[in-house]
Amino acid sequence: MSAREDIVRVARSYIGTPFHHMGRLPGVGLDCAGILICSARELGLVGRFFDVPGYTPVPDGRHMLAWCEEHMTRVAKADMQPGDAIVLITDVHPQHLGILGDYRHGGLSIIHAANSAKPPRVIETRLMFSRAQRYVASYVLPGVI
Repeated sequence: MSAREDIVRVARSYIGTPFHHMGRLPGVGLDCAGILICSARELGLVGRFFDVPGYTPVPDGRHMLAWCEEHMTRVAKADMQPGDAIVLITDVHPQHLGILGDYRHGGLSIIHAANSAKPPRVIETRLMFSRAQRYVASYVLPGVI
């Protein structure tokens, strides 16, 4: 298996984990950054200090994106693939992270912690850009070629 396939496999193993702001405990509580961080840690792609430092539930539009730019390698939208990280705008500012998967009916999916899901939890859905989910950037995780 490639690192990308492993990232998707690990992220999928978190599906159903309850949403919890700044959660870093798979099976107990994760937020959108937690899925990315815990997947990369579990696979040994990063050290235990790979984390987004204190952020609030209300995004500032810069913090999360600046962290991604510093710690991952940006990839063009046309070149993103399963195992990459994606940053989306779901309200006003870049605030939502997910891991791209391969959608079973073709195209890409997104594995993410959705506080709007009923109940709020980690889910996987087809990646579709809309007013509610606008593309900002995509990244290759550290250690992935």
